[in-house]
Amino acid sequence: MFQKPEEQLKIILKGVHEVVNKDELLAKLEKSFNQQKPLNIKLGLDPSAPDIHLGHAVVLRKMKQLQNLGHQIIILIGDFTGRIGDPTGKAKGRKALSDEQVRLNAQTYCDQIFKILDAEKTIIKFNSAWLSKMTFEEVIKLAATTSVARILERDDFQKRYNNQTPIGIHEFFYPLMQAYDSVHLNADIELGGTDQTFNILMGRTLQKHFGQEKQVALFMPLLEGLDGVEKMSKSLGNYIGIDESAKVMFKKVMEVQDDLIVKYYELATDEHPDVVEQVKSELANGLNPRDIKLQLANIITTLYWGKEETKQALEYFTTAFTNKDIPENIPELLIEIDAETIVDIIPQLIDREFVKSKSEFMRLIKQNGVQINKEKINTDDLNRVLINGEVLQIGKKRFIRLIK
Repeated sequence: MFQKPEEQLKIILKGVHEVVNKDELLAKLEKSFNQQKPLNIKLGLDPSAPDIHLGHAVVLRKMKQLQNLGHQIIILIGDFTGRIGDPTGKAKGRKALSDEQVRLNAQTYCDQIFKILDAEKTIIKFNSAWLSKMTFEEVIKLAATTSVARILERDDFQKRYNNQTPIGIHEFFYPLMQAYDSVHLNADIELGGTDQTFNILMGRTLQKHFGQEKQVALFMPLLEGLDGVEKMSKSLGNYIGIDESAKVMFKKVMEVQDDLIVKYYELATDEHPDVVEQVKSELANGLNPRDIKLQLANIITTLYWGKEETKQALEYFTTAFTNKDIPENIPELLIEIDAETIVDIIPQLIDREFVKSKSEFMRLIKQNGVQINKEKINTDDLNRVLINGEVLQIGKKRFIRLIK
């Protein structure tokens, strides 16, 4: 049984950057409600970078909300378009992926996607199923639906053209193929980030050409990472990965900048818009942001790890980062972004003379002389992922706070 269209609209528009257009969306929801028939919701994924963090998950969380409202979710894996490579935002053409790379990345995507979406209620499609079967005549007819001038309206193509940077004719087909996917799927709504505006709007154009009702376009904003400035990115080290342990995820959410708390509630949770408004009110009335972040960390971690793991993460965080037995003024060790495990930082510990050698460090571990946040570690913990702000204790008197 579907909720009333106005209530659905309220939930769908939470956190959305732009909708094209709102009146059409409401009309689709009313038609769906009256006929008790779900809408087709499309999300296209280019299988080129399969590791998903909370920034990537913004559109997936919106898909989950639409799924919870009873609509049909269609994840479109661009295995065929991935062989071209999405030129969006690129200063030059992107190297095409091999079939094997596409297949492996697609599998990794699916494994992570179903940490968010209900697998039994989600349709997975690969666009090679129809694009690879098009005849050359059909491709020519597809190309005839738009003009070079229209394609060059895309900012990245325009810049490359003006800078006399080569543009392959095959690259022009990427937005056309993505748009044709919407035609084939008869999509009612397509989601994407703000960087996909041109491609998704092209879908509306092509659907109109083929006599279909135009899809509504929902554009989700980019999510800033833990530095509070740059968009979340693994290469910048400011990310929260959805596959990171509950302890790591909980601690990282607690590092979110205070002025981004509301945005994280909007984009990284499935909380109702009324809950978000309550959070805004609490912040405006002077409630300690740390208390609200504890709620946020609990909500986000529970989404990916469940209540029991989250409870343990909260207990760990409370013990590890408010423990009075750890001295306040202790040395800090700035570790490299790619040094994510205990074993990775041993050379830095030696350089800073916290230990004399790797063998000494290993001997101390075997003697139960190494602790992280007052918990003893053993050799099985050497590949344990480090969390920003944790305290490493070597022996009885050497304390080091780990800073990423």
